[in-house]
Amino acid sequence: MAPLHRVVVLAVDGVYPFELGIPSRVFVAADGRYEVLTCSVDGRPVRTNSDFSITVEHGPEALRTADTVVIPPFTATDVTAELTQPVAQALASVAPGTRLVSICTGAFVLAAAGLLDGRRATTHWMVADLFRARFPHVALDPDVLFIDDGDVLTSAGAASGLDVCLHIIRKDHGSEVANQVARMCIVPPWRDGGQAQYIQHPVPEATTSGTATTRQWALENLHQPMTLTDLAEHAHMSLRTFARRFTEEVGMSPGRWLIQQRVDRARHLLETTDLPVDEIAGQVGFAGGTSLREHLNAVIGVSPLAYRRTFRGALSPTH
Repeated sequence: MAPLHRVVVLAVDGVYPFELGIPSRVFVAADGRYEVLTCSVDGRPVRTNSDFSITVEHGPEALRTADTVVIPPFTATDVTAELTQPVAQALASVAPGTRLVSICTGAFVLAAAGLLDGRRATTHWMVADLFRARFPHVALDPDVLFIDDGDVLTSAGAASGLDVCLHIIRKDHGSEVANQVARMCIVPPWRDGGQAQYIQHPVPEATTSGTATTRQWALENLHQPMTLTDLAEHAHMSLRTFARRFTEEVGMSPGRWLIQQRVDRARHLLETTDLPVDEIAGQVGFAGGTSLREHLNAVIGVSPLAYRRTFRGALSPTH
């Protein structure tokens, strides 16, 4: 039996309790594929940004055994351009090649350790200017949910920690496992890392005349040609009213949302089936394989074949 993949979460003073608990909640839900340990730099209790401290079971020695290290966020006022000696010593014990993950201000720790120099990275949009000023050698993109740069992954604030952990499970074990974990955690199974962190729209008032029913109908009929007029007619709204309400509720236009759903469905089929690309295109509502290739490349920058190989290993060229 293969050994469990060990995820070690490093809690530093000022840690945010919600994000600290994300790795354990998500990875442990993957049916015994991971084990999660939480440690501090000295094995002592850790001050949180709330009105309590936490006791951890492990000290920095746990980092030496990690396959993946996660650094959750901590109070922004505790962020410094240089690592404290205890944090630096703790990170120095991480074995080369260990996968590193940060959530929100945890990216400051990786950057201060020089681990993000020359790499793309993200953090919470509110501290982006401070990050840029302190770490000019990092290619910061504060407009996305997370960035996968191979053995280093960085994510934005709060719920994006869920997104990056689910992304890791998808990389390690495929979409079926990740989707099951998402169902267990009652969260969306996939939000693209390139999705915007902050959508500047007010939350619409709850009404009985929203677009949710039409969105569900669209998902059930993705294989069919579908226009904005079709969606508006299903919702019994004018085109203008439907487009406005849809954007208020979802944060993007109906056309963009529809393409995103089709690409997501295609990704799932590429990961879980041996269907030819043209057949997958037809099942998700694209005009043909060429259209699917164009949209998939626009979203994640790879061809269907390359994407499938990433998740399922090398397959025959016919796929």
